[in-house]
Amino acid sequence: MEKSILTQIEGKVAYIKFNRPKKFNSFNREMALLFQDELKACAENKAVRAVVLTGEGKAFCAGQDLQEVTDPELNPGFKKILEEHYNPIVALIRSLPKPVIAAVNGVAAGAGANLALACDLVVANEKASFIQAFSKIGLIPDSGGTFFLPRLVGFQRALGLAMLGDKVDAIEAERMGMIYTYFSSETFEDEVQKLATKLANMPTQALAHIKSAYNESMHNSLANQLALESKLQIASAQTQDYKEGVAAFMEKRKPEFKGE
Repeated sequence: MEKSILTQIEGKVAYIKFNRPKKFNSFNREMALLFQDELKACAENKAVRAVVLTGEGKAFCAGQDLQEVTDPELNPGFKKILEEHYNPIVALIRSLPKPVIAAVNGVAAGAGANLALACDLVVANEKASFIQAFSKIGLIPDSGGTFFLPRLVGFQRALGLAMLGDKVDAIEAERMGMIYTYFSSETFEDEVQKLATKLANMPTQALAHIKSAYNESMHNSLANQLALESKLQIASAQTQDYKEGVAAFMEKRKPEFKGE
């Protein structure tokens, strides 16, 4: 049986693909645990300097496989699903010291939408869509949805999307600030590859420090944030990539960052 998560490393980029297309890439326990393993492997692999998440087939990810939670023999229960599946996944994405791109190729619904929004950059196929589908079956947004969505689109709009479960297409998602950008269907894969390659060739430690600073800004006071900026800037200035960046600027050439 084919694996529910496929990972391929091309150059400095790891492409992680959700691979349950007949189920619109919805998560079951096996897939959730395997996804965590792949994220950990990417964090530890020094050759990987950017990560792309995408889906096989027509969907990015339709969230939780409801067959699993309605079958008494399969149902792990919501406590286990949240505490052992989605919450650790969100934590791994946010702590991974490399850029994580959600390349949303199709529908992203429920937990699938919120896992995308937890990534550093969200780019979408122009035919993709995002749905906070939870209220339609009597649930609330999880997988960080109540945290990230209001910060991206504002409190009122986030609350409306969560309560009404409206479908948001890629063009509207970009307009409201939910995603970074969208690409045409014809150029989507090429544009994702170009973006990922660009990030993978940038100063990796500096990008990790930027990610850490923005993570902490979600709850820091200004004084604490200024102190953190000082700490991370000093650390960034001690990297080889900083020295290479300055040297390249002075010598009027393109820098060759090595992620060190």
